[in-house]
Amino acid sequence: MTSVTAPPPPPVGQPPAGHAVLRFAASLSAALDRLAGTPTWSMTRAEQREALVELRRQRNRLKELELRVLVQADRDDIAADSGAVDTAAWLAHATGTSTASRHRDLHLATALDDRFGRTRAALAAGVIDVEKAGILTAAVQRLTSEHDDLPPGTEARAEAHLLEQAKVFDARTLRRLGHRLFEVVCPEAADAAEGARLEREEARARALAQLTIHDQGDGTSQGRFRLPTLHAQLLRKALEALTSPRRIGAARLDPQTGAKLPHATLLGLGLMELLEHHLSAVPAVNGSPFTVVVTIGLDALVSGLGVAALDTGHRVSAGEARRLACRAGIIPMVLGGDSVPLDVGRERRLFDRYQKHAINHRYQGCAADSCDRPPAWVEYHHLQPWSHGGPTDASNGISLCPAHHRMADHPQSYDLRRLPDGTVRFNRRT
Repeated sequence: MTSVTAPPPPPVGQPPAGHAVLRFAASLSAALDRLAGTPTWSMTRAEQREALVELRRQRNRLKELELRVLVQADRDDIAADSGAVDTAAWLAHATGTSTASRHRDLHLATALDDRFGRTRAALAAGVIDVEKAGILTAAVQRLTSEHDDLPPGTEARAEAHLLEQAKVFDARTLRRLGHRLFEVVCPEAADAAEGARLEREEARARALAQLTIHDQGDGTSQGRFRLPTLHAQLLRKALEALTSPRRIGAARLDPQTGAKLPHATLLGLGLMELLEHHLSAVPAVNGSPFTVVVTIGLDALVSGLGVAALDTGHRVSAGEARRLACRAGIIPMVLGGDSVPLDVGRERRLFDRYQKHAINHRYQGCAADSCDRPPAWVEYHHLQPWSHGGPTDASNGISLCPAHHRMADHPQSYDLRRLPDGTVRFNRRT
């Protein structure tokens, strides 16, 4: 008869681990109570910067602890005591939150506990946040589910690679890198595999495209649409170009209060202008008043196999790129083939449209490392000032949003430093 050995009791005077977690939660609550009335206006800017970063790091660590408790609670079926259908539903009811969000938490907690120990350790150390942890685990799980012939150790290499990227890039960029994970683990087959996947996605997206508009009876209409990501980004780029700060100036402000209008309101105003003033500019056959650059290797353009990248950051199949290249308003930037000369030296003060396309391709928006302003909002700055002999060519150009452009134009107030990835960082001079 096999005997089952019970786990040893905790040392005398030391409570079970669960009690330690509860004591920590109580002490955290008490500490926050003590800080409730603490003024923040007395903090220096340096203290505010340090506090914000450290508070975010500790928030990440606290989330890891919550997920660790959650996955164990699910295994212990705590929902059964109250008749809830599952742990996520019980927690949603107990905390007044949505069941869907708690299911996402439980899904992530299970993945971290079962397969992604290094990611959980990074979250526990505060190195990454829960959003990046979710993006990372989803990307690796998608990789292993889509490709069943990966060599041993691929999952561990993929996780380690994305963890390193998560330390450098924001969540939006990390999600894009996650979709290209196959390129890292199997680079020799990556383009063909991604091109085939994109073709399937594009065909499905076209089949699902729809638009509905309903008259509300009060002078407004409301609608919703579902479009392929390519076309949604074309629309967004057009609207952001029409509502860029430099173009509309004071129109970005509420005339009654002087406050900035919400971004959604601005895009709505941009759509109105697009319909009123710019559709008439479209030629009867093909054509577009807005320009998008699609970058593709010459071999992929000729063969139709592989992938291409738009200046919005979206990737499309080579076949889709060939179709787009036949249309006005779509400028192909072919790598490895003939192209428009981008270096015009000192003969011109302002960057021309082709140089701007090249600069946009490099930075995908504002080049400041802490800025997410889109390409439609940027202006173009000479890294080596033109007035001091700097040439007007693409290698000396950088795209900056209006706010960061003003900083670059005032070197007496702001120091501009190039980072290894080509972006720039501004620091106020003291």
